[in-house]
Amino acid sequence: MAETKETKPEEKPKEEAKEEQKEEKLQEQEESDDDIDVKEKLAFPTAAVVRVMKRKLDKEKMIRKEVKVAMNKWLEKMCLSVARQMNKFPYVVMHLNEFKEGIRVYEDLENFDKEKDRILAHLDAMKKDIQRLERDLGKVEEDILQE
Repeated sequence: MAETKETKPEEKPKEEAKEEQKEEKLQEQEESDDDIDVKEKLAFPTAAVVRVMKRKLDKEKMIRKEVKVAMNKWLEKMCLSVARQMNKFPYVVMHLNEFKEGIRVYEDLENFDKEKDRILAHLDAMKKDIQRLERDLGKVEEDILQE
């Protein structure tokens, strides 16, 4: 009979043992991630959230489960915030105007960011003007001193 070179679990090379431990940890992590879905109901389908996120991510980028869950919770929080704002209106039926008022804070943040960029660009232009004026005044002073 030909002998096969089977190794006992104790005789496995250290690298293989480490890889197996990593795989076991990954499996445990996946199982605990599945438990998260069972324990807490997420407001939105995870696949839909991931689909939206992937629109702006590079193709090779992967999204971890905890990021998917965190994004889902954050979206729920934002939705509740907008609904809370809309609820301040006395109307029974919510229209687009009430929705726009509910999201105005977030829209204003985007506009604020654009305005900030515009102001910074204007300040840079002013700094360049000042530097030019200082150089020009330096030339004037040199001319006066030479006379």
